[in-house]
Amino acid sequence: MSTIETLEDFYQRKMNWLPDTLQQDIGHFNVFRLEDCIGPHSTPVVYSRRDFYKITLIRGRNVYHYADKSIEIAGTTLMFFNPQVPYSWESLSDDKTGYFCIFKEAYFTEKIRGSLNELPMFVMGGKPTYLLDERQDEHVSGIFKRMLGEISSDYRFKYDLLRNYVTELIHYALKLEPSETLYQHPDANSRITAVFTELLERQFPIESPSQRFMLRSAADYAQRLAVHVNHLNRAIRATTGKTTTEHISERIVSEAGALLKHTNWNIAEISYSLGFEEPSHFNNFFKKHTQLTPSAFRIV
Repeated sequence: MSTIETLEDFYQRKMNWLPDTLQQDIGHFNVFRLEDCIGPHSTPVVYSRRDFYKITLIRGRNVYHYADKSIEIAGTTLMFFNPQVPYSWESLSDDKTGYFCIFKEAYFTEKIRGSLNELPMFVMGGKPTYLLDERQDEHVSGIFKRMLGEISSDYRFKYDLLRNYVTELIHYALKLEPSETLYQHPDANSRITAVFTELLERQFPIESPSQRFMLRSAADYAQRLAVHVNHLNRAIRATTGKTTTEHISERIVSEAGALLKHTNWNIAEISYSLGFEEPSHFNNFFKKHTQLTPSAFRIV
């Protein structure tokens, strides 16, 4: 399973410092020149999810590993990354220049309606890559340059203005067709398994009887990942030797055991929280996998 890089991890890895307001600023935003953040002593970018959004303008030849795909890019590319999808990138050239900005969802949700994850470039299974020609590069670079100039200013409402610049980037990209050169990478199966595992684990722990485990079938995960269920099953079996259903069932049994041992919830409450419509269905499921009924397991 991939790890999750926080904003704190990012600043420590890239700059070895933390902004003074990071802990208080839930709607954090910052913008950088790419060449100021890379160099001969830079640490490799680990394939993982982040807990923040990122928009990058990058020039040169690179390979992005994004969810279950590898995206080879050359020239100038505008890319959008969201906290739902793990990614990493490898440089294929030494002429990397560009810009990027990072921000928390709260930076937008306090001011706009809807979710960023509903936008085509951020949606699960979407296409986050936009190849730019020279004129488009100049336009997008201009937006990033204005961001850099504004963030260092003393203007009282600069973060409102910066939000407008990010919105301009998003709408500029929406007018373009996403462009990808995709190829299957030897680790594609392991990456799609990592994304599946992230989606599975993100639903746990169950912390109250009103919380409910919703993604219960392989088809549920395939729909979220925008892949065919057969492709998901093949990738997970190739990587782990188990089926998607076996992974889901094992995780439900593990959580059920923890709830039976460490809470005073009744069987019906545990059954509901784990997505079973009837306690009898949960009893049969649990006994099939543990040879014990939930009640018997609780007193062992």
